[in-house]
Amino acid sequence: MKIFEVPCLEDNYSYLVIDESTKEAAVVDPVDAEKVFDVANQHGVVLKFVLTTHHHWDHAGGNDKIKQLVPGIKVYGGSLDNVRGCTHQLRNGDTLSLGSHLNILALHTPCHTKGHISYYITGKDGEDPAVFTGDTLFIAGCGKFFEGTAEQMYQSLCVTLGSLPKPTRVYCGHEYTVKNLQFASTVEPKNARIQQKLAWANGQRKAGLPTIPSTIEEEMETNPFMRVDLPELQGSIGCQSPVEALREIRQMKDNWRG
Repeated sequence: MKIFEVPCLEDNYSYLVIDESTKEAAVVDPVDAEKVFDVANQHGVVLKFVLTTHHHWDHAGGNDKIKQLVPGIKVYGGSLDNVRGCTHQLRNGDTLSLGSHLNILALHTPCHTKGHISYYITGKDGEDPAVFTGDTLFIAGCGKFFEGTAEQMYQSLCVTLGSLPKPTRVYCGHEYTVKNLQFASTVEPKNARIQQKLAWANGQRKAGLPTIPSTIEEEMETNPFMRVDLPELQGSIGCQSPVEALREIRQMKDNWRG
């Protein structure tokens, strides 16, 4: 499995996911369809389908255009989201295959939108899996609760995504990492892993490089939204439960002007 990030708009990422043996590819959230199409051509791959995480225009807005550029391409999206250009609706647990070796599992991860889907992809034996989390899980952060509740985000982040294998590579929808880690350091000022990753992320951005992917293991160490099960974190912000802590941290982040 080869994965190429395609920076789009100001801070979005689309992703090209390639099965190397067949040169078949899927694209995640191709908001700039022509740019994604050009990258696919550069790598000599055949675009088979689109994986849309959610209906917001900066993720689904290129679906109609890519259908023009690649006639017959399948466009997948969540059954509870009104995804632009969707030809095939997915529910939690639905599976797809790409090429000879890639298996794709649809995970319903609602809250940011009610039908948000994350895509968990496994390849050959010995290859670390990958998950494409759209705007549910960011590196060191999570999406705003536009259409859901703290209870839903806890289930999506800490149960659904948090139960994936620790080496799973995390590819999110936006380059928000530096700001997210700056905020995380205000929640957990004594967390050395947050400080280390913030220094690394600053270096990446200064060099014009992305901060993706992360891993599920790294998120469990540095992402306060995925650490709300820890009693010491709950206590530090005056909360009694994981869901209450998640709600409080999200409100803190919404009001933060770092």
